[in-house]
Amino acid sequence: MSQKRSAFTLVELLVVIAIIGVLVSLLLPAVQFARESARRMQCSSNMRQFGVAMHTYHDTLKVLPAGIDSKSMSTHAYLLPFMEYSTVHRMIDFSVSWNNANNAVARGTKVPIFNCPSDRADQLMKGWAGTNYRACQGSGILFGGTPSTNPSAQDYGVPAPNGVFFNGSWTSMGMITDGTSQTAAFSEHIRGDSDQTTANERMDTFKPGTQPHTPDEALRDCINISNVLSPAFQGVSDVGIPWLEGYHSTTLYYHVGGPNSRSCMYPSNRIMTSANSNHPNGVNMTLCDGSTRFVNSSINLQTWRRLGTKDGNDVISGDSF
Repeated sequence: MSQKRSAFTLVELLVVIAIIGVLVSLLLPAVQFARESARRMQCSSNMRQFGVAMHTYHDTLKVLPAGIDSKSMSTHAYLLPFMEYSTVHRMIDFSVSWNNANNAVARGTKVPIFNCPSDRADQLMKGWAGTNYRACQGSGILFGGTPSTNPSAQDYGVPAPNGVFFNGSWTSMGMITDGTSQTAAFSEHIRGDSDQTTANERMDTFKPGTQPHTPDEALRDCINISNVLSPAFQGVSDVGIPWLEGYHSTTLYYHVGGPNSRSCMYPSNRIMTSANSNHPNGVNMTLCDGSTRFVNSSINLQTWRRLGTKDGNDVISGDSF
């Protein structure tokens, strides 16, 4: 009389383990993709709130907040009451600079809607709270409001910013002559690690050591850095920190390089902070009409640059981005 077998043989056990391993390897990417899709949707929802707040602010004051005000405060600081963060807004002393002791509490206050869940760097750097969302300065490289009128100045002859948010901008909707549905207002950037000793190509802003006068020259010099991970080329690592400061590597971005391209700075007073994200293949962008779209990293560079300008007489077809 034969006996019943009470357990798997070693071969059968190994086969079962192998099958489970294959199933896990197939399912894990799908789970990760689903999770990132959810994070990207939350990120897009946050950015739609920027669009709503921007329009509510304009309805109330007939202008949009400046990219940088006279105390170096950010666009974000002005939009807080229109995002249901009036309590945080009341913490800010707008009569002094962002780095004044009076604004220490505000600098360190994390605002959840300012941060994308796809970016894991949510710790406070230097005791400051950060942001992933940036206001669009335009497709030029000048950091500031207007170029110098002094022929001996380094930024003499460099075109003025052509986007919606820059130093002292206070743009009205009527000034966006390219159309609000074809002009960028906000996009994304990964937060930095505040570590000047270690370079990170995705987070940091780099210094090629050149003085370009055009966006094409700036992009060329940024791409051609021989060893971007060398600390010798590191410019700014406290990227996106704090949200209170209006600054080129904190709360502003530029349409010079395409989405997910490298970011660079060119003293004196020239910059190309690019939009980037941890989402696969692109970035979220909020347009001046308040809508939010996902833009692929492969978008035509000239189309991307046209989206960055508010009054360049640009015509962009809706299916090109």
